[in-house]
Amino acid sequence: MEKEKSMKMPAEKKTFPVMEEELQVGKRTVETGITRVSKKVRSIEQLIEEPLIKENVEVEHVAINRYIDAPVETRTEGDVIIIPVLEEVLVVEKKLRLKEEIHIRRRRETLRHSQKEVVRKEDVVVEHTDLPRRGDHR
Repeated sequence: MEKEKSMKMPAEKKTFPVMEEELQVGKRTVETGITRVSKKVRSIEQLIEEPLIKENVEVEHVAINRYIDAPVETRTEGDVIIIPVLEEVLVVEKKLRLKEEIHIRRRRETLRHSQKEVVRKEDVVVEHTDLPRRGDHR
């Protein structure tokens, strides 16, 4: 009979939870500091240099006082424009006399021109200030 007792199956173990912890994860906004961005506009005077072209005209009256047979056209010789000035003169016969020529000469020169102008420039300043955290003892 004892053999019969030892051949019995061992009793099942049962476990009953007494306490169980659950973890809940969440997030919240925490203000850690203040950031300020400011912009300053400043004016700067700048020197601008540009070449300028200045053109002058010289007018010269050249006396000719010569009789001619036909009118003379305006002509150009090099950089000089020549404009004939005619006049009719009463003589025993009528003839054309070239009284004068007007010579116009162009002269070109390059000048350096400087001028101050005001331009604006912006600077940006970024500042950040930390706020004290809860529990900090500073």
